[in-house]
Amino acid sequence: MTVDLARLVRVRARHPEAVAEAAARRVRRPLLGDSGRLMIVAADHPARGALAVGDRPLAMANRLDLLERLCLALSRPGVDGVLATADILDDLLLLGALEGKVVMGSMNRGGLAGATFELDDRFTGHRPEDLARLGFDAGKLLLRIDRADPGSLTTLVTAARTIDAMAERRLPVFVEPFLCHRDPDGGGRVRNDLSAEAVTTSLAIASGLAGTSAYTWLKVPVTDDPDDMARVMETTTLPAVLLGGDVGADQDTAYEKWRGALRLPTVQGLVVGRSLLYPADGDVAAAVDTAVGLL
Repeated sequence: MTVDLARLVRVRARHPEAVAEAAARRVRRPLLGDSGRLMIVAADHPARGALAVGDRPLAMANRLDLLERLCLALSRPGVDGVLATADILDDLLLLGALEGKVVMGSMNRGGLAGATFELDDRFTGHRPEDLARLGFDAGKLLLRIDRADPGSLTTLVTAARTIDAMAERRLPVFVEPFLCHRDPDGGGRVRNDLSAEAVTTSLAIASGLAGTSAYTWLKVPVTDDPDDMARVMETTTLPAVLLGGDVGADQDTAYEKWRGALRLPTVQGLVVGRSLLYPADGDVAAAVDTAVGLL
């Protein structure tokens, strides 16, 4: 799909109410379709200042290019919906690309990539009331826990209260938990620990947040050793989806990791962004179709 940038900007400038109008008339669908599986394309990275894909530091900075890639991905058979921040979802609403799709709002983006306050991850994106007002279908929050950083406690408490607020509105919330640490040899960069023990612990913590888990889903990484996933996923009965991450040029290995984990009973689908929107060979449609085929 070719996006008419001038038209999009003109509508935003002259008719800002068009966003709410498009949301009100959007055709909705259940979270899970007939297949009982979910294939969600993620594009919430820019709002955290995370614009890099592989060795391209500003790959996601071109909004027109990103929107065209998203529209192409959403048009492919088997793609259920999208995860993004308000600015991107507003664009997609105006483009008519969200009809009959699952729309998932990204909620906490305040922990900017590389910031000293990265783990004090404030909820600067969609609020539960925003998702309800717009008729969106779910929310997503990131929960990174560093035992040496007090900002993680703020994130934990806020995440728990947000899960409560989502449950009050009967809206699913996808929690993406990690145990992490700052790498002293990497300039203090936050590193996620994908060992079996760390992922198991993060799932246990996330599952117990808030006053109810009735509307909580988990968004989980594949462990460093994919063979550990069966044991790790025994930690919870909550439904889960796999996240993709930036897998670089070795896409085939990523597909194989996902394929194995998707056989587990709690794993219901995939939420994948950069590796499908910016594949090494540039073929978005083929990357998306391959991922859909894994389900």
